[in-house]
Amino acid sequence: MALSTNSVQSCLKGVGKVSQTDPLDDWLSIQPTKVHRRANRLMSVVRDAYPIGVPAFIVKSQTDRLGDSGGYAFHLGTPDDVLRRICSWLLTHGEERVLLELVHQLWKRHGREDIALAALLLANLQTVDNVWEVLGGVIGSSSTAEALLLSIEECLRAKHAPPGEEVLIRWCRRSLAHSHLALLVCHAAWVRAKRPPLSVSLSDQFRSISYPDGDSLLVRIRDQMLDS
Repeated sequence: MALSTNSVQSCLKGVGKVSQTDPLDDWLSIQPTKVHRRANRLMSVVRDAYPIGVPAFIVKSQTDRLGDSGGYAFHLGTPDDVLRRICSWLLTHGEERVLLELVHQLWKRHGREDIALAALLLANLQTVDNVWEVLGGVIGSSSTAEALLLSIEECLRAKHAPPGEEVLIRWCRRSLAHSHLALLVCHAAWVRAKRPPLSVSLSDQFRSISYPDGDSLLVRIRDQMLDS
């Protein structure tokens, strides 16, 4: 299926002009057409593309700090504009069925760049009727707040309507990771909506879920919404 121009432009928003001799552009241009037929082939291609143009000392520094990287399998330091260019290439040449499978596989591998690329893809796939149902199906049971926020922000930036209260409450009752997803999505939508009061049902759900000890981001977000 051909992808819309708007999807590609969305991924490339903020990316400067690419020269003919750009290493990433050269690398992507030599990939055979058949890599777009299977998600597992694309997994290898994008993993090789992440460090292109990233200085080696940055890659090593990020890798050395994996213990503090929030549970990612790897964190290479790939800039956002590079990830957007990779996303644009995938959307331009790929099939949405394969790209949706790629989103699932990227979340499963769980490098920091994987999660960011999956967020870009999910936000811009044209055949996905409900991005939040897909996101709720891929996050697993122990996703970090940062990993969730990457997808939330991209989906809202792409003008997807936030999930309704029924979905948020269902997430709160599903698992710890899903309850945190509900909290973070609700907060992002709440801020954009000029901070309206939460319903009693939703407030009760957010009070009842588990939070990390101490002054965590999740606790601060909860208190900001409940105390307003």
